[in-house]
Amino acid sequence: MSAPVPLLTIPETATALAVSPRTVYTLIGDGKLASVTFGRSRRVRVTALERFITDHEGYAGTRRRRAA
Repeated sequence: MSAPVPLLTIPETATALAVSPRTVYTLIGDGKLASVTFGRSRRVRVTALERFITDHEGYAGTRRRRAA
């Protein structure tokens, strides 16, 4: 049997990203963060969280300024 895949709750995911749980639900709803649903519980795979972070690395401060 293979090792279980680590799953995070929405509050745990929010803590890892330093955002609110509402923001995590928005990211999931927008299709930016993958999740798994079990009945009424929603979980985020650690690998999905890592992929999300990797996909968004380097965006901060990359806006170009308009020429004056």
